[in-house]
Amino acid sequence: MSTKDYLEKDYYKVLGVAKTASQEEIKKSYRKLARKYHPDANKGDAAAEERFKEVSEAYDVLSDEKRRKEYDTVRSMPGGFRGQQGGGFGFDLGDLFGHPSGTTTGAGERIGDLFGGLFGRGGGGTRTAGTRRARRGADVETEVTLSFGRAMNGVTVPIKLTSEAACNSCRGTGAKAGTVPRVCPNCEGTGHETRNLGNFGFQEPCKECHGRGLVVDDPCLVCHGSGRATGTRTIQARIPAGVADGQKIRLKGKGAPGENGGPAGDLYVNIKVLPHKVFGRSGDNLTLTVPVTFPEAALGAEIRVPTFQGQPVTLKLPEGTPNGRKFRVKGRGATRRDGTKGDLLVTVDVHVPQKLDERSREALAALREAGGGEDLRADLLQQARQE
Repeated sequence: MSTKDYLEKDYYKVLGVAKTASQEEIKKSYRKLARKYHPDANKGDAAAEERFKEVSEAYDVLSDEKRRKEYDTVRSMPGGFRGQQGGGFGFDLGDLFGHPSGTTTGAGERIGDLFGGLFGRGGGGTRTAGTRRARRGADVETEVTLSFGRAMNGVTVPIKLTSEAACNSCRGTGAKAGTVPRVCPNCEGTGHETRNLGNFGFQEPCKECHGRGLVVDDPCLVCHGSGRATGTRTIQARIPAGVADGQKIRLKGKGAPGENGGPAGDLYVNIKVLPHKVFGRSGDNLTLTVPVTFPEAALGAEIRVPTFQGQPVTLKLPEGTPNGRKFRVKGRGATRRDGTKGDLLVTVDVHVPQKLDERSREALAALREAGGGEDLRADLLQQARQE
């Protein structure tokens, strides 16, 4: 990463977040943009690929608390390292970053230690040819669709991933098989060169080797000298029992491979669960609607209701059970993270008969007469007349 990048690039703007954004906000914005501009979703779109690189670069800095602090510190300096115009002095920032005796901050830190991570160097040492900062691989998102039963029971599913990694043909060197890169004569293997801007000198990636410190004379036929290639791999992902529709599962270290010995990113699996014909879901509870007859609701009854992949249970309805009343069957719901289970919530749906035979009609008429002529809507009508 060049000094110029830190002075000119607004990584917060790239990710569309405020400078005060939390790590969660930064991560959320990155994932959204990464999905939108990922090369797999934009085949042949060079502009989208470049945007994806910008988003990944911004996230690489802002997601690391230490690097973010360094980045904010550099950009907050007056004029981006502007010197005293009337002082008539100039210096190369590389001198500060490269010598153990460099200037110290008020807290006693050498500036080289403070900004070493920004400019791709350690606190005071000289980078050896070809060595680069280890970088964590990018996070990857994918979606898995499960049946209701597989989501309830848990399942191991194969997931095919496409991501960038070191070229298998040249093992990341960028050189054709049987050849090796040579030390860049322009930067002598440091990977950077100094650019003079008036009184100051800024270090930037070498234009000859693009910051690698090495030059490839005979490039690899597969990656064309970049050392990187797009690879496809299949992993076996374990989906725990009880996952719900819309849930996101993080599989640590299953994302894109890191660079230069850096750790792999994480894989985030978005779960989509297909609906069941009978059972529904409410948090850790399963839901079920059971039809009952009018006599069963009025007189009370014992009814058998199904459970998910289990034996039916008997539910006792008290006399006068109203339509919509809920009953709870303990321990017949979805599996929680701690291994316990939620409940089965049963809702009563009272069915009013649409057709009556003569005997049923007479029985209902007798029931109506036995009600004593009570007007259930008397209060309703009276209250409706009030202003």
